[in-house]
Amino acid sequence: MMLKIESFQLGPLETNCYLLVNTDTNKALVIDPGMNPAPLLRRIQDLDVEAILLTHAHFDHMGGVDEVRKLKNCPVYLHDLEAEWLTNPKLNGSLLWPQVSPPLTTDPAEYALEDRQTLEMIGHTFQVMHTPGHSPGSVSFLCGNDLFGGDVLFKLSVGRTDLPGGRQNDLFDSIHNKLFKLDDAVKVYPGHGQRTTIGFERANNPHV
Repeated sequence: MMLKIESFQLGPLETNCYLLVNTDTNKALVIDPGMNPAPLLRRIQDLDVEAILLTHAHFDHMGGVDEVRKLKNCPVYLHDLEAEWLTNPKLNGSLLWPQVSPPLTTDPAEYALEDRQTLEMIGHTFQVMHTPGHSPGSVSFLCGNDLFGGDVLFKLSVGRTDLPGGRQNDLFDSIHNKLFKLDDAVKVYPGHGQRTTIGFERANNPHV
């Protein structure tokens, strides 16, 4: 079954939102619907969106949750360590960046994610990897050779750890002991910036 991956750069921080579509069934998943999601909302109008998956709950990754959830009546999945972040603008960071965002809140997630969980969605299998460091509940989703990693690993860079709940030791542990254990050919779809691969980052990333 063909999996089509589309990306949208949403909001003032150009957060990568990923739309995964099973082209055989018209079923779709949304990963990290960021702020100002109008282009995404137009695209999913005629799709059957099964769920919203959040790599973590910083405001720039969850800013469009309400609009997508209301439009498509679909559940949200988020790691339990950030269960309160959707309802608390201080925790999700929107209160800390008034020049970038108004205070953002939305209803809690319907489902909690945990490490090594397997999700069967849109005809595909997604493995959940708990990859903390950028935030305590950061997760990465692996589907075949495609990894949706949020703000953990970027092309030639890594996620920041100076926000509430961030820990540098955890971030490097997540990258070295989880992500870098994956195959070289795994494509990394990060929360910001360009796509990369595990092999390229293992060989070239100056931060790890």
